Amino acid sequence: MDFLRPETLAEALELKASRPDAVPIAGGTDVMVELNYDHRRPSALLDLTRVPELRQWSDGLRIGAGVPYARIITELGEQLPGLAMASRTVGSPQIRNRGTVGGNLGAASPAGDTHPVLLASDAVIEVASTRGTRMIPAAEFYLGVKRNALEQDELIVAVHLTPAKGPQQFSKVGTRNAMVIAVCSFGISLFPQENRVGAAVGSAAPTPRRATEAEEFLASALDFRNPAPLLDSVKREFGELVSRAASPIDDVRGSAAYRKHALAVMARRTLGWAWQELLDGERACA
Repeated sequence: MDFLRPETLAEALELKASRPDAVPIAGGTDVMVELNYDHRRPSALLDLTRVPELRQWSDGLRIGAGVPYARIITELGEQLPGLAMASRTVGSPQIRNRGTVGGNLGAASPAGDTHPVLLASDAVIEVASTRGTRMIPAAEFYLGVKRNALEQDELIVAVHLTPAKGPQQFSKVGTRNAMVIAVCSFGISLFPQENRVGAAVGSAAPTPRRATEAEEFLASALDFRNPAPLLDSVKREFGELVSRAASPIDDVRGSAAYRKHALAVMARRTLGWAWQELLDGERACA
């Protein structure tokens, strides 16, 4: 196995163009597991840890694919609360120090913790090759189980997000409280100024996916200009629509029926938390 170590993004793209079979590795929290269990035996690894362009973020927000979860939590928690919440649920402190959102996207596992937040927050994925750069909306990035929209010669360079314009929440169910792959997960973002909602499910379909009917229902049911306490009927209907958006399977972590039930519960709860945050903010400004 060849081990390629570029020191600039341009060099990394040249290497990927010449060796499309090379598997990118940054944190290595997914790739090394596959290697250790002999699930994958690539002819080359493309180590991206020395590429400084991938480990920076800028206002806007453009987050380099190599920025680890720990930095998202400490440096971007106020601007991207949903992504910070999801990042806190990833593995252990050691994993959060190494793992990256870029790696989560590259693996494209339906159970990846950051995917529902990226979808609900309208993230755009920046990918590049020696041929140029492409901007891919998160909703178009996931093609199937562990399949994404990358071409063979492309690398994930950054994730583009706008600072939160309203409350965001993330919730995850696992077989224990930490160090666990999600049985299912859910992310919600409120956009009060645009009178709309973003909602997405994880680990409950072949790909992470938006709950579009649930989003449309809330956009019509919520009064963002004159927010009032939520009706239980609104929360119940929202939960049912989120559950309906999923198409889960039975596996060792949980049954399809349990996943659909859990998603409905998480949707109701996260909506309640997000809406209460909005109400509290309105009262504080009054």
